[in-house]
Amino acid sequence: MKPIKLKIKTKLENYPIIIGSNLINKLNSLLKNNSIFFNQCLLVIDKNVPNKLVSRITKSLKNKKISYFRFKASEKNKNVNYINAILKILLNKNFSRQDCVITIGGGITGDVGGFAASLYKRGLSFINIPTTLLSQVDSSIGGKTGVNTKEGKNLIGSFYQPKMVISDTEFLKSLPSREIVCGYGEIFKHSIILNKKFFNYLDNYSKEILNLESPFIEKAIYESCKIKKTIVEKDENEKGIRKILNFGHTFAHAFEASFGYSKKLNHGEAVILGIVTALKFSLKTKLITHKDCDLILRHVFKSKLPSNIKDYFSYNDLNKILRFMSKDKKNISKKINLILLKKIGSAVIDKEYSNSKIKQFLKKELSN
Repeated sequence: MKPIKLKIKTKLENYPIIIGSNLINKLNSLLKNNSIFFNQCLLVIDKNVPNKLVSRITKSLKNKKISYFRFKASEKNKNVNYINAILKILLNKNFSRQDCVITIGGGITGDVGGFAASLYKRGLSFINIPTTLLSQVDSSIGGKTGVNTKEGKNLIGSFYQPKMVISDTEFLKSLPSREIVCGYGEIFKHSIILNKKFFNYLDNYSKEILNLESPFIEKAIYESCKIKKTIVEKDENEKGIRKILNFGHTFAHAFEASFGYSKKLNHGEAVILGIVTALKFSLKTKLITHKDCDLILRHVFKSKLPSNIKDYFSYNDLNKILRFMSKDKKNISKKINLILLKKIGSAVIDKEYSNSKIKQFLKKELSN
C-alpha cells in the first residue's frame, strides 16, 4: 500500500505524519523530501523495540553522526531523572540547535525524548517514530510532552511539536495482542467523540483492524489521526475543543496512579476502562441515551476490550482513586472536571461534579 501523508498545521510548527509499511528503510529520503537536515542525532530508544528494526533505522541514516540513549520505557521511568540523563548526553556531545533527537518507541519514549528536546537550548528539533499502535494514533500528534511525579501523571511537561512523525506499521507486527488492543481503544475513542461514520466503520471491521490486516489498519490509523489533527489544529494548547480528547482520561489517570503505574494495568487499558466509566457516568447524568450507550458497550464487548473496573479494583480502592482524580490537572476548582459523551460523535467539556457525586457513582460500580 502506498504511504499516506497527513499534514499537521499548528501556530508553532507544520509537520507531516507519514503512514505506511517499511518506511524506516527510506528514512534518509523522507528527511530530505521534507527538508529536514542535521549533522548529528540522538536516538532515544525504548529497549522493547527489536534491535533489527533499530538497525534498519541507523542504516538508513547515512552520513549522520549517531548517539544512543536506550531505556526501559515505563510509567515509573517517565521521570525527571531520565530527562537529566538525556540532557547530559546532548551537552557532552555538544549538540547544536540544528541537530536532532529521534524518538523510537511508544508514547512514553516520545514524551520523554520530546520533553528533553524542548528543554535543550530552549528547543532542539525532534522526529518521532512511534512504534506502538497507541502512540501512532494518539501521542504522536499534538505536541504534548512531559513526565510523571509521585503526585500524579504528566504534571510536568510542555507543548512541543516534532518536525516529522513516521508511523511504520512494520513495528506493529512485533507487538503482543495486548498492545494492539490498547491502541485500538484510542482509535475507538476518537470515533465516539467526533465521528459517528468512523465508529460505524470500526463496528464493521474491528476484527480486521485488530488482526493488523491491510488496508484496514492503515485506514484506521489515518482516520484516527485525521480526527485528532482536526481538533489539535483548532486548539493547539488545549483551551477549548481539544479537551474532548481527554474523554475517559480523568478516570484513566487515577486508575493508573492507584495501581502505582504497574504493568498489571497499562496506559491503554486504563484509558479504555476510563472511557467505559465516563460513558456510564454520562448515562447516569442523563447526557447520553440508553440506545447510544448500548451501541458503544456492545462494540466494546465485541472487540474484547477491557470493560469492568472490578477486574482491577475493589471498594477498598475507592478513596485512593478519588484522591488522584481530585489532583487531575484539568480541574479548575474544588470540583472534578470531566469530559462526557452526549451522543456517538459528540462530547461535552468542562462538566464539573463534586467528589461526593463521583464517589457515589464509583461506589455503585465497584459494588455491582
